[in-house]
Amino acid sequence: MTAPLTPPPPPHHQPPYGSWQTPGGATAGSAYEQDGPGMKTELRQAAVITVAVALGGVLLGVLWSWLAPHVPLIADGEAVYLKDTEGEQAIGVDGTFTLLALAFGALSALVVFLVHRRGGVPLVVALTVGGVLASLIAWRVGIWLGPAQDVVAHARAVGKGVTFSAPLELNAKGALLAWSVAALLVHLGLTALFGPRDPYETPYAAPPAPPGPPPA
Repeated sequence: MTAPLTPPPPPHHQPPYGSWQTPGGATAGSAYEQDGPGMKTELRQAAVITVAVALGGVLLGVLWSWLAPHVPLIADGEAVYLKDTEGEQAIGVDGTFTLLALAFGALSALVVFLVHRRGGVPLVVALTVGGVLASLIAWRVGIWLGPAQDVVAHARAVGKGVTFSAPLELNAKGALLAWSVAALLVHLGLTALFGPRDPYETPYAAPPAPPGPPPA
């Protein structure tokens, strides 16, 4: 029996137990330390975005009370009636709120994307929650700034046979989600089209090739 002509390749070097590294070259401990502060920063940013978006609901409420069509009412001394029974003003009130909320949602998503291009899940959640809060605030502000809520007292104040405006009402409560839906879709679309791309990294280095046969 003869010995092999070439020695077996040496075993791959294994790092010691205490110095395990991540594919990017950083140790597991340092990667954890980097992730912790990053998540805290995102949570702080998300809290600021939630408050800022919610406060935007005040402007939405002001515009809604200003731009929404008024539903005309009339009193005959005994009861209050719709002056135009076939009018579509009530639908216009809901439509105005929905269109304004969609525009505000798209604008808020654009601003958040331009300021925080690397935003993660906390920022998306902040846009969604802030949009719902902003819609609720806008709903109440618009009603407060709109015509008087006490229809009977208003009819008595204007007198018999005088047309007056009904209070603002949001019959389609689904419009309260318009801001959040628009913000979510626009932000995800902008992130997919213009967001930063992570560079591709090879997770592990290729093992060295074994030596070839000796020359004849």
